[in-house]
Amino acid sequence: MNEYGNSGQFMREMQQIPVAPRQSVRAQVKPVNGDEPMNITSLADLQSYAAGTVVRFPDFAEGQPFVARVRRPSMLVLAKQGKIPNSLLSAASELFAKGGGGMDTDNVNMLSDMYGIMEVIAKSCLIEPTYDEIIGSGMELSDDQITAIFNYTQRGVKALESFRKEQEHSKRAGAS
Repeated sequence: MNEYGNSGQFMREMQQIPVAPRQSVRAQVKPVNGDEPMNITSLADLQSYAAGTVVRFPDFAEGQPFVARVRRPSMLVLAKQGKIPNSLLSAASELFAKGGGGMDTDNVNMLSDMYGIMEVIAKSCLIEPTYDEIIGSGMELSDDQITAIFNYTQRGVKALESFRKEQEHSKRAGAS
């Protein structure tokens, strides 16, 4: 007899049931909105995406590169989670609706609101180093850096192409 008052026969029978290992079927499928067959995104892929992407942003100063592990947070999720203060929700929705392209220039608090939103985004975007670690080190993000981080979260690496071109131009100008 076991602790449950039976002979444990049921448990022995359960242990004998073969359990097939979970196999990931990686057959290609054709999405309804695409022309080429693709693999379904795996759990391992999702976990890899969640770990972030290493991106170079504008330097702190000449010879002081800024490379960080980042993710692309959703402004809608941040608003839902209450991470965007109510006082900034209107400005955030305006900025979001314009794809990061601008805000109401008649708003006297426009720059303060924009920075507040960009700071919330930067805090959610930066994985390593974190926003708080950067500030705690005595550094501040420059306007170019915080804008590049915001643009990256909205449009991905393509948003940083103009920054890359400026860096290359500066290097060539310094070399001549």
